[in-house]
Amino acid sequence: MKVTVKYFGLVAEAAEKSEEVLDLNGVFTASELKAQCLIGLAIADKDSVQIAVNQNLDDKITIKDGDEVALLPPFAGG
Repeated sequence: MKVTVKYFGLVAEAAEKSEEVLDLNGVFTASELKAQCLIGLAIADKDSVQIAVNQNLDDKITIKDGDEVALLPPFAGG
C-alpha cells in the first residue's frame, strides 16, 4: 500500500525532505508508522512529534492505502 508522508518544521529539517511516498507491507497504526519514520532522525523529544492521518490527529488509526500522513513538530503559542 502506498502512503504519502509529509514532514513539517524541525521534523522536515531532520529528515532533510518535506514529503515522500512510502510503499508499506503489513498493517500499521499511525503511532507505529510515526516510530518507523522517526528512526535515525536527530529529534531530541520524539514523543512531542504529533501525527495526523488525513488531517485528523489520532495515533490509533490504522493506516490505509492512499492515506496522507503528516508528522508535525510541537506547537507553541497562546
